[in-house]
This record gives sequence, structure tokens and C-alpha cells, in this order.
Amino acid sequence: MRILMTGAAGKVGTLLRPRLAREGRTLRLSDLQAVETGPGEEQVTADLADPAAVAEAMKGVDAVIHLGGQSREHPWADIVHANINGTQVLLEAAREAGVRQLVLMGSHHAAGFHTRPAGGEDLPDYAFPRPDTFYGVSKVVMEALGSLYHDRFGMNITVVRLGTCNEGSLDTRGLATWISPDDLARLIEAALVAPGFHVVWGVSDNARRWWSLKEAEAIGYVSRDDSEPRAAALIAEQGEPDLSDPVHDRAGGVFTLKELGGRW
Repeated sequence: MRILMTGAAGKVGTLLRPRLAREGRTLRLSDLQAVETGPGEEQVTADLADPAAVAEAMKGVDAVIHLGGQSREHPWADIVHANINGTQVLLEAAREAGVRQLVLMGSHHAAGFHTRPAGGEDLPDYAFPRPDTFYGVSKVVMEALGSLYHDRFGMNITVVRLGTCNEGSLDTRGLATWISPDDLARLIEAALVAPGFHVVWGVSDNARRWWSLKEAEAIGYVSRDDSEPRAAALIAEQGEPDLSDPVHDRAGGVFTLKELGGRW
């Protein structure tokens, strides 16, 4: 089995590559930067918005894990080129190549202005888009494109509204939003065989989690990790989270603040 991984040189791609390695599986790593390949890996270089380059990268591929694009807030033109045009070009190349299974790495910033539901309920998997940035808007478009390519062309597509993926939670906000690299790999493995179209939260089953796991669990994801073992040390350093603070109350955290980069 050959899987095309876009954005393979980035943080998430670097964390996932050893966790997705399998006997009989080849990871085709795509990025604009050089990637040092290991066993079971091969590299291609492609600008996601270049149809010819992406079509070449798609040859002989059985599935796609799409991590590529601008990973933070950027000027609108940059976001459109890399994240919106790039995703559409990728999906069209997959359709033309007959690739049926795709995992698209979305973001919680697609729903960033949602706040914690009352009564301790989880924020639903399909919470209506409330993007907090141009970057968040691009991830809303990613969800829409995934839905279109499923409904019109029958492709199996899962969009992951990714939380905070690091080896361990780095701050008290992450106690709620963290997903371990191991759990993210488990989620992707489930998505690689899931039929249909899905939008799922990319989060571990943290004790302080408030994003739903229902849709992820419905496609076979089982979280085995929890940020809570780091809670005492983080709270001692940073204080108990104030759940009325937008950083902790809004899905997008600091990206919902007017002071973001001086842009707003």
C-alpha cells in the first residue's frame, strides 16, 4: 500500500511518520522542503497548487494524508494559494487517479469562535463553522470540498479538526485540547479505512476535554492517552485555568482575540 503524505516535513508529519510505518506500506512524502527518507519512505517535491506536480505525486497511490499548506495565519492570498487552491487541486488529482480514501487535516480554528456548551456538554463534531482567522476559513473550505468530493464522486473523506498535537501538553489550555501523536496516528488509521464523509475532532480523551469524540469513535478511533498526568505541573507553573477566559472558553483560544498579530 502506498500513501501520499503532503506536508511531510512539518511538525505533525514528522511526528506521524514513524507511527504510521508498517510492513508492506510505503509513505510517499511530499513537501516543498527536502525530507530525509527512511525505510519504507520515498520523496516527491510538489507545490500543492500545481496540478501537474500533484498529479505526478498521485501516481500509484492508494490513499492520501493531507497535512500540507500554510499552518498558521498568513495574508489572504497566501492562504488561498496554499490551503484552498491546494486542497482542491489535491482532491481533483486524487479523483482523476482513482484514489478513494483521503484524510484531510483540518483544524479547530474552523470552529474557533464556538464556546464551551452549557451544562458540561461536548462541542459537537459537526458544530457549524465559526472560523477565527483566514486560516480557519481555509479549513472550513477544506471541509466543504471534502463533502463535495464525497457526495459528487463517492470518495471516502475524513476531515480532522485537529487540536494541539505535541509529545505532551505545553500549557493549561492544552489540557483540554491536546491530542497525543500516538492518538493522532490511531485516528488516522481509523480514517484510512472509514467509508463515507466525516468531520471529527482531533483530540485525546482528556479528563478536561470538551470537544466531542462521538464521530471519531464511530469510525473506530480509540483514544488511549490523557493530558491529565501533566496537569499538576502545568497548573503549578501557569495557574488554574479560568474557564471564562476566551483562551479556555473558545475553541480557537488566543486566535479569537482582537490583538492577534495586530491584524484585526
